[in-house]
Amino acid sequence: MPVSAPPAALDDSPGARRREQRGWYFYDWANSAFYTVVISVFLGPYLIPVAKTAACAKDFPTVASGTCLDTFDALVLRHPGLGYVDVLGADIRPAAYFGLITTIAVFLQILVLPVVGALADHTGRKKELLGGFAYVGALAAMCLFFVEGDRYLLGGVLFILANLAYGASVVVYDSFLPQISTPEERDGVSSRGWAIGYLGGGLLLALNLVLYLQHESLGLTQGMAVRICMASAALWWATFTIIPLLRLRNRPVPAHESTALRSVGGSFRQLGRTLAELRRYPLTLLFLIAYLVYNDGVQTVIGNSAAFASEALKLSQDVQITAILMVQFVAFFGALLLGRLARSFGTKRTVLASLVLWTAIVAMAMFVAEGQALQFYLMAFAIAIVLGGTQALSRSLFSLVIPRGREAEYFSLLQISDKGSAFIGSLTITLALQFTNSYRIAILSMVVFFVIGFVLLAVTNLPRAIRAAGNEVPGRI
Repeated sequence: MPVSAPPAALDDSPGARRREQRGWYFYDWANSAFYTVVISVFLGPYLIPVAKTAACAKDFPTVASGTCLDTFDALVLRHPGLGYVDVLGADIRPAAYFGLITTIAVFLQILVLPVVGALADHTGRKKELLGGFAYVGALAAMCLFFVEGDRYLLGGVLFILANLAYGASVVVYDSFLPQISTPEERDGVSSRGWAIGYLGGGLLLALNLVLYLQHESLGLTQGMAVRICMASAALWWATFTIIPLLRLRNRPVPAHESTALRSVGGSFRQLGRTLAELRRYPLTLLFLIAYLVYNDGVQTVIGNSAAFASEALKLSQDVQITAILMVQFVAFFGALLLGRLARSFGTKRTVLASLVLWTAIVAMAMFVAEGQALQFYLMAFAIAIVLGGTQALSRSLFSLVIPRGREAEYFSLLQISDKGSAFIGSLTITLALQFTNSYRIAILSMVVFFVIGFVLLAVTNLPRAIRAAGNEVPGRI
């Protein structure tokens, strides 16, 4: 039996919006700790040795565990048929295990996130869904503390669950943006949220790196220090999620099915209609494609920066870690800076200018001298200036070219298209390395993504796209 939407209209005064915006910012602060601390820094380097421990116990039982880990690659070289771990009946090299579970997590997001978006829009219970996914993800991440010894499968399952919940929560979180801000406020709100996220993730990472680097003086093993760091990120995520849950408000939606099962069925039907109706918004589709192209370049450069530093520049891990920290804090100011520039020069022009800077940055990679940490820091500093702003302003622009009442669905399409296209940049890097064996040329190949993305965005008539979606065109776009 259908139920009626809440009858009373919500207070949409500037004061009420600001209260929600301040709460909304804190979810970026909360979830960035998981992405920065767990995904970007600690989990991969920790989980691969766990998988190697399992392979040692299975294939080299006569070799002492510590000795086996230290000489694992040499043992595998002498015994190429050994040194695998079992994953659902498949033999997987430990070095490939983290990449495998990341691929599985991305694939599941492609399947699940559209349903999450449709369910959020269909039921209107965005706050409940945000909290539910956030706490499922935080609980799974907290349980990573128990991954030790040879428990590589437990680590893989927990990471997949945490990453899936993280992506689902971000879809719901992003869909609040057009509801809590006017078109004129959108750039500033999006930029501040992104900036605060970098600040939160950077602050916790700095604290964790102190613990990690001083673990011996604290009487901790390296593994225990890593596990504490990952658990702290989960606790941070769970604790600060309370703030947006207290501040954000659900919006009234049309009548919908009363049971959970019927709501999911209605969500699938609504998603099908959204995909079919996307043809009615060709300029929205063009913007989405432009974003996917240049954002693929952004994500690929960031994802390969550590390998570029170690392989092409021969820089130490200490340099890489300090560069990551610097990027987190400088990106906070960079996102705010680009948000202010957007108010003065227009959002589209600012994003286009940032793509020119991205092109110049990857071209610089050809000239950074081996062993020159200062030059690498300067390159990382330039990346940090444009990193957060490019993504924040793109999120703001996308929120303007999607129809009202379908925000979560369209942001789910943005998220899954982002995940689904990510392999193109990785494939380009792989092919460049295969044919040239040069990380400099591989990074330089990303110029293609920035140039094509620039052209597609430049030819997108954003005012017409905004009007076609039924939204108000800001005074400066």
